[in-house]
Amino acid sequence: MVEVGFPFFHLVKRAVAMAAGAFLLAAPQPALAQGPASPTWPDGANIRVIVPFPGGASTLDSVVRVLTPEINRYLGSPVIVDNKPGAGTVIGVDATAKAADNLTFGGVANSYTVNHTLVKTLPYHSTRDLQPVVLMARTANVLAVRPGLPFNNVADLVAWAKKNPGKLSYGSFGNGTTAHFAGEMLKQMAGIYMVHIPYRGQGPAMTDLLAGNIDLMFGNLPDFLPHIRSGKLKALGTTYLTRAPLAPEIPTVAEQGYPKFETDSWYGLVAPAGMPRELVQKMNTLVNRALQEPAVRKNLGERGIEIVGGTSAKFGEHIQAEIAKYAQIVKSANMQID
Repeated sequence: MVEVGFPFFHLVKRAVAMAAGAFLLAAPQPALAQGPASPTWPDGANIRVIVPFPGGASTLDSVVRVLTPEINRYLGSPVIVDNKPGAGTVIGVDATAKAADNLTFGGVANSYTVNHTLVKTLPYHSTRDLQPVVLMARTANVLAVRPGLPFNNVADLVAWAKKNPGKLSYGSFGNGTTAHFAGEMLKQMAGIYMVHIPYRGQGPAMTDLLAGNIDLMFGNLPDFLPHIRSGKLKALGTTYLTRAPLAPEIPTVAEQGYPKFETDSWYGLVAPAGMPRELVQKMNTLVNRALQEPAVRKNLGERGIEIVGGTSAKFGEHIQAEIAKYAQIVKSANMQID
């Protein structure tokens, strides 16, 4: 009889254990629990930026169209500009608010914060249904008058208006636009009365101003400057608190006796409230990167458009401040649009 010693038994036990281990490794294993993947855009997906103005008819449209090719280049995916004008930008902003594809952003300007108070029946809520992405750029406005009028500064305009109440007309590119509110601000601060003539866009209003059919208007400085420098219009003041870099020779309205008079035209990007925060942050990063491209800076700078950029939180603070500012003007001027 052969006695089986301990060493042999130990080797057999070890072999069995190794075989069992190999079997377990070969058997299907349950998947390890993982956290949710970060949301992203599908490869080749079309990202859409809705602009609530006609194509080529606004500075906002220009800014978006300068930036989107750069974003397209970074992503390798198409970025499409979709113009949806109408109802004082309400149609385009509403389309942005209701988009549920996580691919849609919306361009907005001052009218976005004006309409929050001015329009009683908005189909969206400005701060609950949309979220800020980035403030892209801004431009100064200028108070321009037709050459035949007998004043060359704001003080003379106010004095003439007080002697001739209701005889001056000021144009705007629509009810609730920056041009409209700038006119109302001047009326309130100076204690004068002027007749408001709204147009469907800055272009038609400027055409009538050049033709002498209206007396004055506030408009985007880059667009008015060629007519001012050619003598077809007179500039009485710009609307930053400090002189505009594009035309430092023009005094501000603020330095002419109205130190709190400040307005500008700004251009931002918003997203539907339901878009994941990661995608909002991704677009914020892409826009800020595009704003620093030398070609973009040159393109916008030559047109007097100032680059802003920054965080979405900073843009959110700007939106809240603008809503409060315009709400005060709406209330004091008893303005309302159904």
